[in-house]
Amino acid sequence: MPDQLHLSGPVRRVYDQKVLAGEIVAEPEQIALAAKLDQLITDISAKRLSSKSSSLGWLFGKKTEENPTKDGLYIWGDVGRGKTYLMDIFFSICDFLPKRRVHFNDFMQETHQHIHDHRQNYKSGNTKQKDPIPPVARLLASKSKVLCFDEFHVSDITDAMLLGRLFKVLFDEGTIIVATSNVQPANLYRDGFNRQLFTPFIELLQVKLNVHEMLAGSDYRLLKLGAENMYSWPLNERAKHAMQDTWNLLTENAKPEEQTIELKGRQLVVPQAARSVARFHFDQLCREARSAEDYLAIARQYKTIMIDDVPVLSAEERNEAKRFIMLIDVLYDNKCRVIISAEGPPDTIYQVASGKEAFEFARTVSRLIELQSQDYNEAGDGVK
Repeated sequence: MPDQLHLSGPVRRVYDQKVLAGEIVAEPEQIALAAKLDQLITDISAKRLSSKSSSLGWLFGKKTEENPTKDGLYIWGDVGRGKTYLMDIFFSICDFLPKRRVHFNDFMQETHQHIHDHRQNYKSGNTKQKDPIPPVARLLASKSKVLCFDEFHVSDITDAMLLGRLFKVLFDEGTIIVATSNVQPANLYRDGFNRQLFTPFIELLQVKLNVHEMLAGSDYRLLKLGAENMYSWPLNERAKHAMQDTWNLLTENAKPEEQTIELKGRQLVVPQAARSVARFHFDQLCREARSAEDYLAIARQYKTIMIDDVPVLSAEERNEAKRFIMLIDVLYDNKCRVIISAEGPPDTIYQVASGKEAFEFARTVSRLIELQSQDYNEAGDGVK
């Protein structure tokens, strides 16, 4: 508990009350974010006042170089920092209605459904407006004067090409947007197909939203995640439950969703993902044809990679062994957290004693052991 608790804006006040109650431990980075969210509440209030027929409206609504008013906040940083926790406090106390808090992927699915419905209405003659995006965006804006997004990310080309026009209308309609993300705006849709068409949206975000980086602090989930959770063997019910418990802990019980990564005109399917955690079966990563480019794209997109059911590999499974070696090398070099369930301990996975792959696998064994260590997982938080 800090020596002094400064009760100021409503977000900070709720935060301090939770510290006093012993529910959380005060973190400087979280306190800084609380201040930014409180400033946003002040800005929203100023916008509301300036929109009224008040002789003082011009004064309270005026933007200055010293205190520029923007249309929301984009919060980015590593997982487990408290971004979503503080955004939810902001959402709970914000009285600017209507308001909405939604997972970004769910919002985009809903948007695509509205676009589909509008096109059907156009075909049937129920509307004369051919372009669906402006009316759909206005509909979404009418439902949400404050719109809070959790896990803002862009990996789908269809979303990438839509967002610029969609958000321009949302901003024009006066919607306040708060978003949490694991990546800074400049890295959204990184390496995506036709990314140059997406960069105007990045510029729009940077103009319209204050961008706040949540720097490294304590990830309290790691305190609950022991070495036995990092590498579970053998493949039995205990290992299965350990992997699921770890998923629930790291994603805060999030429902897994299928995501895709655009790679030079092709799509890499991530079968389960949430809160910067991606989960694969060994076969999907190492029995299917994969390249270092695939593994690098995964490492750049996600902080934690979970791999289920790594088998003991025989001499006939040389290609699978080579891919597994490459996969671990890429994840290790990119400082990803790696969580595995396997048929045996690391030094038993490849059942070949000689040859190039056997020599290289000795390095993989060493890295698998290091990936389980507390030093690796806590150094700079152990991850990117």
